[in-house]
Amino acid sequence: MAEITAGMVKELREKTDAPMMECKKALTEAGGDMAKAEEILRVKLGNKATKAATRVAAEGVVGMYLAADGKLGAVVEVNSETDFVAKNDEFIALAKGCAELVASRQPADVAALSALPMGEGTVESTRAALVGKIGENMTLRRFERIAAKGKLASYVHGGSKIGVLVDVTGGDDQLAKDLAMHIAASKPKALDASGVPADLLDTERRIAVEKAREAGKPEAMLDKIAEGTVQKYLKDVTLLGQVFVKAEDGKQTIEQLLKAKGATVNSFTLYVVGEGIEKKVNDFAAEVAAQAAAAKKQ
Repeated sequence: MAEITAGMVKELREKTDAPMMECKKALTEAGGDMAKAEEILRVKLGNKATKAATRVAAEGVVGMYLAADGKLGAVVEVNSETDFVAKNDEFIALAKGCAELVASRQPADVAALSALPMGEGTVESTRAALVGKIGENMTLRRFERIAAKGKLASYVHGGSKIGVLVDVTGGDDQLAKDLAMHIAASKPKALDASGVPADLLDTERRIAVEKAREAGKPEAMLDKIAEGTVQKYLKDVTLLGQVFVKAEDGKQTIEQLLKAKGATVNSFTLYVVGEGIEKKVNDFAAEVAAQAAAAKKQ
């Protein structure tokens, strides 16, 4: 059986907000498998164990470009080690410049983007010079270029921590802006059910079955309960199924809003800085103690 360390328990607690002892029990039951332990906690504790889905674990900014006619856009994520650097004007300019290059030059990947001309050198030499000047590492993480079927609207939130581009046909500019803001606030995983990965749906079904079983529900009802849970999940994570954040009645979905406005969302791109990146957390007290102990030995 895998050893369950204090570090593992701490990591699971930070991901789920579950009590320490529950985290340790779940890790033990899962044989040290972090993902499986998180599932076990979700079965036992429900939505209290979903904190990891929205945790941002790195600093940086989203750079955005949008053509005046709304037909072309680009979004770029550039990461830094600290939020202090993410507020630096030169760092922000690097991100915006990269977004403009993505739109105009259509690089195939980050390496190709890094090799493009910028200033007196390239994107890479500009990045390297800024690293040398500030003394902190910076990386170009990802980008996307969007040629609109309809017209693009953009929205940047939280000091450029969240960036959205949404391609809308029909409606008006206000509708498109509202949709971009809704996406930033509600963070849908896909436009509709067809875009949600099958493994996520399988996980929701499995958790629903185990929760129903623990609640003593009859075996014959488990599949029906699981399917109901999956449908609710799809409403929560698909743009068309979500309730519009500005709905006056608190019930109107995005799909209903679009129908009322005679509009269609063709696609959207949502970047949240640091999403999916593990960030090292330093224990300052332990670091100071270690340095003091080392100093005594000298």
